Amino acid sequence: MVAVSTNLKLVKEFGLNPDNSFGFWDWVGGRFSVCSAVGILPLALQYGFAKVQEFLEGAWSVDCHFKTAPLEDNFPVLLGLISVWNVSFLRCPARAILPYSQALQKLAPHIQQLSMESNGKAVAMDGTPLNYHAGEIDFGEPGTNGQHSFYQLIHQGRLIPCDFIGVIKSQQAVNLQGELVSNHDELMCNFFAQPDALAYGKTRVEACKEGIPEELVPHKMFTGNRPSLSILLPTLDAYTAGQLLALYEHRIAVQGFVWGINSFDQWGVELGKSLATKVRQTMHNFRTKGESVCDYNYSTTFMLNRFLQGKEKLLHSATWLLVEGFSSLRTKCCTSIQLLGALMQVSRCATMHLCG
Repeated sequence: MVAVSTNLKLVKEFGLNPDNSFGFWDWVGGRFSVCSAVGILPLALQYGFAKVQEFLEGAWSVDCHFKTAPLEDNFPVLLGLISVWNVSFLRCPARAILPYSQALQKLAPHIQQLSMESNGKAVAMDGTPLNYHAGEIDFGEPGTNGQHSFYQLIHQGRLIPCDFIGVIKSQQAVNLQGELVSNHDELMCNFFAQPDALAYGKTRVEACKEGIPEELVPHKMFTGNRPSLSILLPTLDAYTAGQLLALYEHRIAVQGFVWGINSFDQWGVELGKSLATKVRQTMHNFRTKGESVCDYNYSTTFMLNRFLQGKEKLLHSATWLLVEGFSSLRTKCCTSIQLLGALMQVSRCATMHLCG
């Protein structure tokens, strides 16, 4: 048994040998800790440390670039400034992260936490309220999944800057007889086409030239002038994945530096957690002492009462089901194997009843 912790004292109190612990710095927020022991240990166990070393070297290459490259050629700085321009000057509320690779399906959710937990702030580091917009709503889906989900809004609705991420070398190309291009090339055709559609749109004149009925022309016009950027990776492997992660980490830090906020705290997540402690105690008191729900607003009081009363009915019903099941087991089961199978069946029935 090994541990990953910032607190070796607690590791020892838990009963583990501190010599079998991997430490990391207590000033590294969870969202920035992928390259620390808490991120690297499970990756190394899964893929082997040689592969993880490639990932770390990729991230380190961008770290060095960010530290040494002139500002005008510094990728994280340029991307950070673009985001500041989009948010604070163009007042764009969100950013879409659109990797054209299924292997990057979890990139957008990770960047969502990295960005929104870091830069979702309304006050500067000195405590004064910001008089400009900071932070953005991050979301995304890989490839054509997003195209058939939210691209409609991106093309003809709100102004949402997009990050398109493509790969030159496919991880698993398939060439079908009779098709003009491979499956990967088909995907990349969309990667190249979508930014052009956002940038240039379609005018009334162009729509009319296509013979579109007059009543449909307004619906098939695209304003264009919608911002996006494209990142083209030579291949998608451990090294370039590390580069991509570090690129976004530094970009988000640059945004925080320019906005004058602290990208490395997250006080906004604390209030709800502290209120949940109060709710937990209320639940316990209701079930053990019969105390009524009080000291909440009307809406929460109503919903909490409904939840607790409904849960009481479910628990009572499930308990009755288990008692009935066990009573029948005593008379029907003769061997331990029969008993085990019957217990599993009763447990499954009770679970289905609770869920259903």
